[in-house]
Amino acid sequence: MKFYEDIIIRPIMSEKSVQQQEELYKYTFEVLPDANKIDIRKAVEKIFGVKVRKVRVQNYLGRKVLRRARRVRVPGRTKNWKKAIVTLAPGQEIDFFKDVR
Repeated sequence: MKFYEDIIIRPIMSEKSVQQQEELYKYTFEVLPDANKIDIRKAVEKIFGVKVRKVRVQNYLGRKVLRRARRVRVPGRTKNWKKAIVTLAPGQEIDFFKDVR
């Protein structure tokens, strides 16, 4: 059983995502790779107390990298991750910085 707090890893705060928050009521989160749209919708509604209209997800493969291990370059990958773009109902808003002073 997954807990709602475990599904959402962190909000993604890039220039594009902040602009979408202000204009289109779209919020971007990094979520668990095995979470589905229904899990993400329920987690956002429960944690932030808002009404979700739509959820879109994008899966990202890890990049290929060369790591150094004892003076030898070893090929590897960064971790795979999933991004969720959540559209809220008009008038709904999430304030990530409400406790910051």
